[in-house]
Amino acid sequence: MKINKISKIIKQVGWKEALAVIILLLAFVFFRSERHEMASIGPELRNADLYWILSGAALTLIYIALQGLMYVTSFRSTGLDVKLPDAIGLFLKRNFLSIFLPAGGVSSLAYLPRNIRTKGYKSSKIHQASVVYGFVGLLTVLIVGIPLIAYAVFINKNFGDSWIGIAVLTGVLVLCYFIFISFRRKNAAYRFFEKKFPKIINSAEEIFNSEVDKKYFWLTVLVSIAIECCGVFHLLIAMYAFGVPASFSAAAISYVVSVLLMIVSPFLRGLGAVEFSLTFILANFGYSHSDGLGVTLVYRFFEFWLPLVLGIISYLWSGRKLFARVLPVFMIFLLGIINILSVITPALADRIHILKNYLPLEAIHLSKILTLISGILLLVTSANLFRGSKRAWYFAVVLTITSVVFNLTKALDYEEALFALLTLGLLLYSRKEYILRAKRMSIHRGFSRFLGIFAIIFIFDCLAFYFISENHFGINFTKEQAVYYTLHTFLLFKDSGLISNTPFARDFQNLNYILGAAFWLILIFSFYRMNIHKEQDDSENSSNAENLVKEYGNSSLDYFKLTQEKQFYFSEDIHGFVAFRTANGFAVVLEEPVCPENDKTDLINEFDHYCQKNNLKTCYYRVDESGLIHFNPLKKQKLFIGQDAILDAEKFSLTGKDRKSIRNGINGLEKAGYKAEILYAPHSENIVEQIKKVSDLWLTESDKKEIVFAEGMFDSETAKFQDLILIFDTDRKCVAFLNIIPYCAPDECSYDMIRKTEDAPSGSVDLLIVKLVEYAKIKDLKYINMGMTPMAGMQEPSNAAEDALQFVYQRVGSFKSYQTLRNFKEKYANTWENKYLVYNSDFDLIQIPASLNKVMKP
Repeated sequence: MKINKISKIIKQVGWKEALAVIILLLAFVFFRSERHEMASIGPELRNADLYWILSGAALTLIYIALQGLMYVTSFRSTGLDVKLPDAIGLFLKRNFLSIFLPAGGVSSLAYLPRNIRTKGYKSSKIHQASVVYGFVGLLTVLIVGIPLIAYAVFINKNFGDSWIGIAVLTGVLVLCYFIFISFRRKNAAYRFFEKKFPKIINSAEEIFNSEVDKKYFWLTVLVSIAIECCGVFHLLIAMYAFGVPASFSAAAISYVVSVLLMIVSPFLRGLGAVEFSLTFILANFGYSHSDGLGVTLVYRFFEFWLPLVLGIISYLWSGRKLFARVLPVFMIFLLGIINILSVITPALADRIHILKNYLPLEAIHLSKILTLISGILLLVTSANLFRGSKRAWYFAVVLTITSVVFNLTKALDYEEALFALLTLGLLLYSRKEYILRAKRMSIHRGFSRFLGIFAIIFIFDCLAFYFISENHFGINFTKEQAVYYTLHTFLLFKDSGLISNTPFARDFQNLNYILGAAFWLILIFSFYRMNIHKEQDDSENSSNAENLVKEYGNSSLDYFKLTQEKQFYFSEDIHGFVAFRTANGFAVVLEEPVCPENDKTDLINEFDHYCQKNNLKTCYYRVDESGLIHFNPLKKQKLFIGQDAILDAEKFSLTGKDRKSIRNGINGLEKAGYKAEILYAPHSENIVEQIKKVSDLWLTESDKKEIVFAEGMFDSETAKFQDLILIFDTDRKCVAFLNIIPYCAPDECSYDMIRKTEDAPSGSVDLLIVKLVEYAKIKDLKYINMGMTPMAGMQEPSNAAEDALQFVYQRVGSFKSYQTLRNFKEKYANTWENKYLVYNSDFDLIQIPASLNKVMKP
């Protein structure tokens, strides 16, 4: 009983999750166990000859390039073309993963980075290329290893145990060849796999039965032998670098033994064993223990640590756009904090003493004030930089440059200046990420408001100084003095020499400082003031959009592009429009533009520029796979979000074993006196009232809320002019309904709402769908679009976001309703059409869910 429970728990956890935990634990073990070696690398490298260290590093780059070339030839042997930069990235990432995966050298071959997955290659071909790569890697170790181990035994070195590694490797290669032949001839091994693993037999058969180009296969072997030679030369260079006598035979034999240990080791690629064995072998060739260990550490730096670091960089480089977008914002914010803290904390006395020899005290004091102001402005700038404002980027650059200068001139704070320079470099690198612009009218309007506020505050301050009683400051202010002290205490935050004689005077001075801070903040906000896109409310626009849908519409979503919450963008040059809704700084577009097919890319580009001028980013929701071609020239990114279910009405029939449950359900309903009817628009008030009551009950009983944008909310006036399918009970009371929407793709119909009361019998929805098929046949329509099933139907995730969506869909309980919806539609659907979210950058993807949630609310 307990065993069964444990088995159920294991099944629920899943092998992927278990593997992830194992990888994390092994990573911890790896870095914990290797901490001494990592700590030893630095001192050993410092003691080594720099010329040979640089030579070894250069050879590492050649080694990595050869690994990439080996992938290129492996892929070519199966008929696939992979570019060398992509192949190098593939090696670096697989090499990094192989450290932590069980049997990493083999299991890491299953990993494919996004740039390979998105090329559209057949998965069986990709796996076949990986098999060729792995097989050849083992084969060349055998080719190089056998003569070297034989030589070692011949010269009476103590390497008899190395034959175990050679024997194991030979056995693995023979087994692989036997399985290959068995799959080709369909004998013992094939039948075993067919019986035990029936799910993988088809894909495995495709891999083994495909032909391999012999020319590229043997070219792969030659490249792999060159890679083995790099390993040997790395050990030789390590000997020269450490200043010990170099021995080719010692280097060659040591390398082969270390590779054999990495192959045989199930975890962490020979963790610990490689270091021990290399030191032991070198000792057999007459090297001292300390020399052997030093050579080993330098060799490991070339062959292991450098590729590992480059693998980490390769992973980070994949997310460089997101990194470059977020990091400058954080750095600008941090620089603002640093500037403020550096002003309010005491400066170093010796630096101030040096600075006084070159700058007057007035200049030093002014630098402190301007550093403080720039710090405050940088904090405000970071918030606008986060939104992607181009003006914020310009301000950030100017304020960063001033931070460099003023940090040096206020107290020779070169640390802060260097940090500002680093921030400036990041800003320049990420300059293309900031695209949102404000119109000149918006700037003028914001600056005009600022001047008005400034004039009011300035006049108030001057009058206050002029009329203030002499006993507060001991001065009877003239007009000139009133203006002078206003500028000094309000604009520059400078100590004007005024002495407060009364509590009122102290409060008045504090008020001036507060007004001064407010002045600078208002100034910066006036420059950042963006024009706000106003929603349109024009019946003429709605009419024009409807006419364009009638002329160019070819999607089941065209109807929802006309609903009342939509805004419209009409092109000046193209006969078409874009339907969208704004939220959180995004213009969320429903599907694609409505216009001639050849003009869609131009209209998308035009709308993107319009949004940039209006301080809006864009994303396109529920784009069909066939429509992605219009976005490709604009270098946008895509995210799989679900599939539309398409029912073939012409081929649909209730006969057959597959439709037995539907048939029985409908027969049961009819025997109980329920009847489905097609009602053509317009409808009587009684019918509209009945379906409204059903809709209200459905919302209440199901605890649901109306959503819009890609769906419609119930509206009595709209429903009155739509064809309906209703289910009546024996008392002629409506218990369920379906509304049929206009403006679909050619030869297609679709519905918006299927709603029923809680006491409606099971099978009601099936009856509505079957009646809709009857409606489609009456109208000579071939297909029924049953709408999108979110997150379902993903075959192979092409990025990290899709991996996350697939995990959530399969494992998170709150998303089980999507699986239920998928199961229902699978009873009817003949084909499935992929739907995507199209967006500009990974950083946008973080913000889009909140925008989508907002636009879907009425």
